[in-house]
Amino acid sequence: MEKSKEKTAVYLNGRLVGFHEDGSALTASLREKRRSGIISRQSNFAYFPRERSLYINTDSGRARRPYIVVDKGKSRLAPEVGEKLRKKEVSWDYLITNGIIEYLDAEEEENAFVATREEELTDEHTHLEIDPVSIVGVTVAQLPFPEYNSSPRITMACAMSKQSLGHYASNFNIRMDSRAHLLYYPQVPLVQTRPYRTLKFSKRPCGQNFVVAVATYYGYNMGDAIVINRNAIDRALARSVFYKTYETEERRYPGGQKDKFEIPQPTVAGYREEAMYAKLGEDGIIFPEAEVQAKDVLVGKTSPPRFLEEVSGFGIAEEKKRENSSVLKEGEEGFVDSVLLTESPSGNKLVKVKVRSVKIPETGDKFASRHGQKGVIGLLANQEDLPFTEHGVVPDLIINPHAIPSRMTAGHILEMLGGKAASMHGKIMDGTAFNGDKEETFSKILESYGFKSDGKERLYDGISGEAIEAEIFVGVVYYQKLHHLVSNKMHVRSRGPVQLLTHQPTEGRAREGGLRFGEMERDCLIGHGASMLLKERMLEESDKTTELICSKCGSVAVTDHIRNKSYCPLCGEADELYHIEISYAFKLLLDEIKAIGVFPRIMLKDKA
Repeated sequence: MEKSKEKTAVYLNGRLVGFHEDGSALTASLREKRRSGIISRQSNFAYFPRERSLYINTDSGRARRPYIVVDKGKSRLAPEVGEKLRKKEVSWDYLITNGIIEYLDAEEEENAFVATREEELTDEHTHLEIDPVSIVGVTVAQLPFPEYNSSPRITMACAMSKQSLGHYASNFNIRMDSRAHLLYYPQVPLVQTRPYRTLKFSKRPCGQNFVVAVATYYGYNMGDAIVINRNAIDRALARSVFYKTYETEERRYPGGQKDKFEIPQPTVAGYREEAMYAKLGEDGIIFPEAEVQAKDVLVGKTSPPRFLEEVSGFGIAEEKKRENSSVLKEGEEGFVDSVLLTESPSGNKLVKVKVRSVKIPETGDKFASRHGQKGVIGLLANQEDLPFTEHGVVPDLIINPHAIPSRMTAGHILEMLGGKAASMHGKIMDGTAFNGDKEETFSKILESYGFKSDGKERLYDGISGEAIEAEIFVGVVYYQKLHHLVSNKMHVRSRGPVQLLTHQPTEGRAREGGLRFGEMERDCLIGHGASMLLKERMLEESDKTTELICSKCGSVAVTDHIRNKSYCPLCGEADELYHIEISYAFKLLLDEIKAIGVFPRIMLKDKA
């Protein structure tokens, strides 16, 4: 056993299989055999001399990535092989078979000393990156100059790229997606990366190039707010269209009854106002291009009663239909884009109505650059009131200078410079991670067109016409409109529906719900000693109810509506009952306590 301590322990997929005299030599031999094809190329070897252990991994599910093999400071991917590769004379398989490229897993990477560029190679290096951009993932590879930004901002930029509006599909007009956003005039960014072009994202762009000034504007871009040129919006900058699909079908019920698409008759239970059915055709389905407002009926539908038969006023059993139409939700409006009549999988008639609404940028809409610099519109300013350059260029957007230093998004500044150079030079600039164009390149281009090399310009106040004393940094940045639109989120309520169980207001915008006055808000009122306001919010405005309580036994009285009499269910008394104001949720709690066999009493006493 003493001897084995000096030997190297060999583990295969985490299981100890034996010991070896010289772990280092064994590892080198195994790697050479893998490169020459004797051992499977899907195996990996990690040697840790301090632990005196060699881990051999061949199991599935490992993350592996390719590297160019380096021998004595020289890349195995010789220039002649590179030339053959460009001419497509050799394939990727050829490079792996001949040991030019090998895949390493996370554990074997611990043994590797990887160079990012060929110029950096020394005798110690074992591998070379094929391209440094492959260090990052697909989404980060789309972002320009990510290596100049702090990591949380890159994470944000990735998350927000997925929320941007563009052309998500070329057949959007014949699709019936439940929700869809489309940008009117998507543009290709002026600063692109190689992966962006490789993945052909330029065929589906999702943003526009904005002329941006870094300045303050009368406090309207405080914090992360942005000021946007109203005239640019009138010229359709960042304008988008929102599609929403409503779906309904003629369902069949167990008793042989079924729904029917039709214009409901006034005799139907739950009949709406006549004006709501005005836009329907004879078949009860709305016409395409009809203008619709909230609560307008899109598809008229009647359903059989929930119970098989209902007794009418004359004591005769009759089948009374109920109104069950598909209605445009509260807070929405637009035009009916298209109507689809088809059959559901169960063989029922199915109708889908797609409603289209134009979304013009307004105060509160969210925008973000590709550097995690997100912001909402704080003001739409008239073009004549905005500052302008000596060439008469008015910025589309003004971003607050404070958004840059603490966030450390130097990439945003660099893109502004690159976008400005690209718009003057007429060529797309390269912002690929670790290999993009340099600041000096942009500065030289700008100088050649008569601009200052640092991108700063003298601006003139649009209101007074005087030159602004400070020089202002102006550039062109690719901004994305995100799908967080005020018009789809705005919610207000005075009175409205309440829940059947608790008698408290319903929850959520879709159900015309109340705005939650939560525990922390309650704590604020307690802290301020505003007891009447607390009572108003938590009782008067919520689920206040008046209950009869028996003063003898403390139980809640019941009311017999037929005899029009209230009495205590326990004592049978009717003269010792008193009205008290309580929250209905408290009454519900008492009922639930009773349900588990505990009898709660409410002890009454006179108000002092």
